[in-house]
Amino acid sequence: MADDTPCTTEDGRYLLINGRRWRATDPMLPEEVGRRLRRHLMAARREVGVALRAADEGAERRARRRVHAAKTALGERGTPWWEQSDEERRERWEAGLATLDEGDGA
Repeated sequence: MADDTPCTTEDGRYLLINGRRWRATDPMLPEEVGRRLRRHLMAARREVGVALRAADEGAERRARRRVHAAKTALGERGTPWWEQSDEERRERWEAGLATLDEGDGA
């Protein structure tokens, strides 16, 4: 059976998937925070699909902003997590969760 675990760069900053580098999630994220952010991310990705099938450009833009907010809070976009202090990292995910929990980010 093949191992589906993605490879990472030696420094752990990137995942290597099908020859592409993708920024890894901030390893400092508490498990519960990461779980909540991934749930928001998956919901927003589903919203993108619904909007695309409905050809609703406004809904698509809102959903894509939610995807961006979740990925930024996870540390996968924006200032790289390895360039942020512990406090900046915590502020990033707390602000992202607050925005996404309130239904904003759109």
